[in-house]
Amino acid sequence: MPDEQPDGGANTPPGAGHYLPTSDSLTESDRTSPAVANRSQPIALGKARALSDPGESALRRKARPLAVDPEAVSVYSGPPPAPLPGTPLTPLAGTRRTGGSQRVGWNRPSSRTGSQYTQVGPPPPPPRQYSKAVIAGLSALVLVVTASVGVACFKAISSYDSSVDSPLSRPSVRTTPAPIPTLPDPTVTVTEKPVPNLTRLQKNEIYAVGKVPSVNCKTSIKPDSQSAILEYYQALVACLNKTWEPLIKKAGYKFEAPTVVLQSKKAGTGCTETSDSMYYCNSTGHSISINWQDDLKAYREDPAGAQVWMMSSVATVYGFHVQDNTEMLTAVFSEEGFAKTDASKFQWRRKRQLQNGCFGGIFLGANKQSLGLTGAKYDAWERAEKSSSNDPKVARLYGSRANQWFWTSAGFTAQNPRACNTFTASAKRVS
Repeated sequence: MPDEQPDGGANTPPGAGHYLPTSDSLTESDRTSPAVANRSQPIALGKARALSDPGESALRRKARPLAVDPEAVSVYSGPPPAPLPGTPLTPLAGTRRTGGSQRVGWNRPSSRTGSQYTQVGPPPPPPRQYSKAVIAGLSALVLVVTASVGVACFKAISSYDSSVDSPLSRPSVRTTPAPIPTLPDPTVTVTEKPVPNLTRLQKNEIYAVGKVPSVNCKTSIKPDSQSAILEYYQALVACLNKTWEPLIKKAGYKFEAPTVVLQSKKAGTGCTETSDSMYYCNSTGHSISINWQDDLKAYREDPAGAQVWMMSSVATVYGFHVQDNTEMLTAVFSEEGFAKTDASKFQWRRKRQLQNGCFGGIFLGANKQSLGLTGAKYDAWERAEKSSSNDPKVARLYGSRANQWFWTSAGFTAQNPRACNTFTASAKRVS
């Protein structure tokens, strides 16, 4: 039975499922009540009218139904009808949509044209295509890297000891290769352009060294024995070294001192001589060979004359050593050896011999005071130079008597190698 209302239920609308009584079931008192009397009036709809109220238009706009989503399929068609009293409940029949959220209630389908979220993403981009050249290059690079790694692994494995006789007591030890020595910088050999023989002979730097200075050549040694003769010559050669060494170095050549030896046999190959008593050999260590027996005999007969002869001879032979140190001796030997006629060959030899006499005169003139080559000794020296043999054979080898004195006196007076350039002289002065 429904609950009683305070107002007697006259103004309370019926609840859900409540049925209004029919006219047959009303009592007399009910029919005469105002409420029933009103209900008994026929119910009819009034004349339709247009909505003109602004408020109603706003309500209509607000109540405008949403657009129906074409993709959405509604499975709900409204609330079920109220069951009649006393009738069995009819179970709801229909289909249930599986998966996803369901729209419930009185809401209309969404006005969105599509779903707000989707489980399927955008389609993946197409795979990147590479050209055949790129693929081939990458393949080659992979092969090279693989081969390099393989070679490195092979070398690493090969570097270990492969002996497995006793692996526990003898572990494999990697052999450390010997360090690669650091090579020094390569030596660059510069080949100088050879100087022509004529240039070496006619324009030698020795001609421009200037005047020869004097040195102290005084000696108290008397050459009256074999040992004394050797010491006497050694003292004279030491004085000659002091005179010529600075000049040869000034000319740009290397100086090498000669040695003095006692003559044991005749001159051999590579030797030059002014007489049988003395000669110079550049093939035996730049040696000056002396015949001490002839010198001892001459000293016993004429001590003063013998000393003058010994000084003049060693000064002239030392001239070959000056030519040797300045490379003129090699040049003149070359020209003499390639001469096509005997006349040309002897002329080259005379030029060589006459220059030696001039070099000897330079030494004697620069050191005449310390050597004592003054007065009677000078006169004896001049007579000996002027009275050389008139033998045509001797003149052919060493020059005429007049030319020998000409070049020797020129060096003695000038004391300068410039006065001794016999290789630019006329044929008359070297005959």
